[in-house]
Amino acid sequence: MDEIFEKLQSVVDRYDELNELISDPEVIADTKRFMELSKEEGSLREVVAAYNKYKDVVSQLEDDKAMLAEKLDDDMNEMVKSEIGELEPQKAELEEQIKIMLLPKDPNDDKNIIMEIHGAAGGDEGSLFAADLYNMYIRYAESQGWKTSIIDESDTEVGGFKEIAIMIQGENVYSKLKFENGAHRVQRVPSTESAGRIHTSTATVGVMPEAEDVDIDIDPKDIKTDVYRASGAGGQHVNKTSSAVRMTHLPTGIVVAMQDERSQQQNRAKAMQVLKSRVYDYYQQQEEDKYDAERKSAVGTGDRSERIRTYNYPQNRVTDHRIGLTVNKLDKVMNGDLEDIIDALILSDQTAKLEQLKND
Repeated sequence: MDEIFEKLQSVVDRYDELNELISDPEVIADTKRFMELSKEEGSLREVVAAYNKYKDVVSQLEDDKAMLAEKLDDDMNEMVKSEIGELEPQKAELEEQIKIMLLPKDPNDDKNIIMEIHGAAGGDEGSLFAADLYNMYIRYAESQGWKTSIIDESDTEVGGFKEIAIMIQGENVYSKLKFENGAHRVQRVPSTESAGRIHTSTATVGVMPEAEDVDIDIDPKDIKTDVYRASGAGGQHVNKTSSAVRMTHLPTGIVVAMQDERSQQQNRAKAMQVLKSRVYDYYQQQEEDKYDAERKSAVGTGDRSERIRTYNYPQNRVTDHRIGLTVNKLDKVMNGDLEDIIDALILSDQTAKLEQLKND
């Protein structure tokens, strides 16, 4: 823990400095700087509190052990030993907490996300499963107090989705949902299957942190914009003006089409929002791909083609293949009860990072 203590002391020093700065009238008058410093102070508060508690526990343990070296009566001796027995596990637990708090943080963890769900293999059944996943994430978001809104959708005649894109806004959204990236597989008897045979279908989920202007600056010359008439089902024109927008990011070939809104201006704004997030995600994935396979997280690469989870309806079972986790409550999971799976994925990721820290 010696190296960690050195790092912790620098964290405490910075925390004290920040508290002085945000009390300075000049800083308070500069709203942007005040907000930045307040955010940094808030991010350090928890680890500083844990470190102070840890120092108190260590100090108490040292005092108790010093007392045991003295001549104490039997009652006092037992009382001190009992206190040591309570403090030792507290010390070990705080050490683990502090180690996790000091792990390198994903800079995107506190961001909102754009989630894209696509029906993949399985035709109509794949599109229906995409709709089931959409409902699952909406219910989970509601349980977290997050706000959701549909950015774009393309539905099917059977009531599923070819694809749907949603914005999820709230506290630590990306940190909890980033591991949902990948191919999700379902095993069940489709409603159209008269012989009762189990079919396997898939849907893919993409999770992108919402890109802010400070994250990525796209040169307008790199964007090709086309406008056209928005059309409804069967190709019928729902409006006589060219309100639909298609944007192409020329360096990456990423294309975003938007026609949900009534005006071209609204569709342009939405298309740009999605385009920025997709381009940001594209370059971020390229950076991550440069890492060695050994240094990747235990929960996988985040590649959408990677099969990450199976939802088995006949056995009411969900299995996450990356960490070997199986839970026998598919009905609850599909109703938004994802906490156990998400907590296990976060813990697995933290454990892998701690192992890397020891080996470095």
